[in-house]
Amino acid sequence: MFHTTIELETHGEGEIIDLTFQVQQAITESAVRMGLVTVFVTGSTAAVTTIEYEPGVLSDLSRALAVIAPDDIPYAHDAAWGDGNGRSHVRAAIVGPSLSIPVIGGRLACGAWQQIVLLELDVRASRRRTVHVTVHD
Repeated sequence: MFHTTIELETHGEGEIIDLTFQVQQAITESAVRMGLVTVFVTGSTAAVTTIEYEPGVLSDLSRALAVIAPDDIPYAHDAAWGDGNGRSHVRAAIVGPSLSIPVIGGRLACGAWQQIVLLELDVRASRRRTVHVTVHD
């Protein structure tokens, strides 16, 4: 087993960061040829998923999340804590903090248009994010 972290500075709600290259680097460094890679972001207002990293579909994803957990409705979390990021927690919980991807021949088994992305969902202007990458053989 091999583990590393990716440290990121995000720049606000809605930012989507392509992690595919860094995850593949971790696999290469691990020397695992057949196995599984797990990608996990710490924190309850960010998420990890796969998507085609293309401006149109990224915009579609942001719009869909805004429909599911809109900006303009009351959230019990906001009433309790006053930080205004209730929607951020809901969106992150729906997408999820982690994913696992097969490793075949030392490479990610992603489709041609499938990238691994971090979704910054917090309303704060910037956040320091830690993404754990664990490669299992």
